[in-house]
Amino acid sequence: MDICVTATSDSLEAMVDQRFGRCKYFLFVDPATMGFRAVPNTATDASGGAGIKAATLVLRHTPAAIITGLIGGNALKVLDSARVRAYSCKSVSVREAIGMYCAGSLESIDAPNNE
Repeated sequence: MDICVTATSDSLEAMVDQRFGRCKYFLFVDPATMGFRAVPNTATDASGGAGIKAATLVLRHTPAAIITGLIGGNALKVLDSARVRAYSCKSVSVREAIGMYCAGSLESIDAPNNE
């Protein structure tokens, strides 16, 4: 299954975008082949609720996991309800982030359990 990575552009060499809800692109990468498809984030310019809108967009593509920098609690709850894990990654390219994911070296982001 594909891994979704937030990205600053539509390339494997792009940096991981630190913003989930307002990232430029979602790259859906097959870690076995490194084949990918880039999907522009339509929630980028949302006046509110960008994280939830972005999470809904991502889930349409049924990723096995998400790699991003930071993600808000509401978006994380949407992903968690679909049983999609999110992982934190900073200052590396999408290609490097996929390698780190495959090596098991990324930190999991847990959904808030209050409310």
